Amino acid sequence: MAKWFKIDLWKRVLVALVLGLGAGLALRYGMGPEASGPFAIKWIGWLGDLFLRLIKMLIVPLVFFTLVSGVVAMGDPKKLGSLGGRAMGMYFGTTAVAVTLGLIAGTIIRPGASLSADVFSGVDSSAITAKKATAEQAGGFVERLLQIVPTNPFEALATGNILQVIFFSILFGIGILMARDLGKPAAKFFDSASEAIMKVTIIAMEMAPFGVFALMLVVMADKGFGVLQSLGLLTLALYLTCAVHIVLTYGGIIKFLLRLPLKPFIRGVSDAQAVAYSTSSSGATLPVTITCVNENLGVDKSIAASVLPLGATINMDGTAIYIGLVALFGAQAFGIDVTLGQYVMVAVMATLVSIGAAGIPSAGLLLSAAALEQIGLSETNALLIIGFIYPFDRLLDMMRTLTNVTGDAAVATAVGKWENAFDREVYIAEDRF
Repeated sequence: MAKWFKIDLWKRVLVALVLGLGAGLALRYGMGPEASGPFAIKWIGWLGDLFLRLIKMLIVPLVFFTLVSGVVAMGDPKKLGSLGGRAMGMYFGTTAVAVTLGLIAGTIIRPGASLSADVFSGVDSSAITAKKATAEQAGGFVERLLQIVPTNPFEALATGNILQVIFFSILFGIGILMARDLGKPAAKFFDSASEAIMKVTIIAMEMAPFGVFALMLVVMADKGFGVLQSLGLLTLALYLTCAVHIVLTYGGIIKFLLRLPLKPFIRGVSDAQAVAYSTSSSGATLPVTITCVNENLGVDKSIAASVLPLGATINMDGTAIYIGLVALFGAQAFGIDVTLGQYVMVAVMATLVSIGAAGIPSAGLLLSAAALEQIGLSETNALLIIGFIYPFDRLLDMMRTLTNVTGDAAVATAVGKWENAFDREVYIAEDRF
């Protein structure tokens, strides 16, 4: 058993994915499509349900503690002033662009359209919203905005109203900052609680290989190989959108805003990109990112050491893209027409939730439950979508992290240049490659 836990989790998940796929197809073609589905759901499905319940358990505390901690982190005196203001402004700006690109890609590619609601066993179809909500229905967009504010934040936490939890978490984090010295004990508590919930998430994720095996087996036994087409389209949409964001948004910052050649930047940050892609962790990549930005891109180490840790906390462009895509994936799978107001709400939520998504591989997928509920899915169906995507999330998470780290480097380069802490000769020297 010790040897099992020494294997990287993503490798164990990949093995479980392959085994579940093979076992599910063997059941389907061995027992026949009519018998294999009910058999798998009855005898194996409970294992996948257990994994989904663990995910459900984590969502609210993960959002609350990490988001408060993320807001408090912005108030570190070392990260304030013109340097911190510029960095945070750019981080939020690029994240807004990222989620917009993700929603556009999801609307065009429609990765969930090839699925239908009956793919998911136990669908709570009564909780799906009407096909097309109008301004007169459900109070319209204004009513949705009013519902963001909780009348009882403890009730919001207890019932899992994610949008209200996000609103309260941000205000509470700001309150801690405004309390200054008196708020420091609370800040330390939430930093500690954030770290603790991340460890709990890691513990729960040890169940992932077994949950993935069961979920994949049930889907393959019940529906067959055809359902994987939608996941391939989701992967294509994410990779394509991240590539476009890197080239247009970050490339635009370097080329047009800073008036620097783009090739040295790509070469200079490539080591950090490689580590980010392989580890799926912005935090684990941070030392490499700091080294690349300082030694390859010519940014003073004091700037790199201040801006990049902040980016590893709040700059989650790849995650914002992903949350928007997952929301549309769920809407398309369940046949929900997303209104303009819902697009806006998903974009705002993806931008805010991504602040607290750092540090844990697959955290972005867990937090996407908030966006799924905004487009009309019940909590049950949101978890079904998450469970359906999770077996493939490692491949998606790798690209998200690469995008996040590239954005961190671009913003650090911009801030370094604006703060006169940038060596152009070191930057240009990278062009020798």
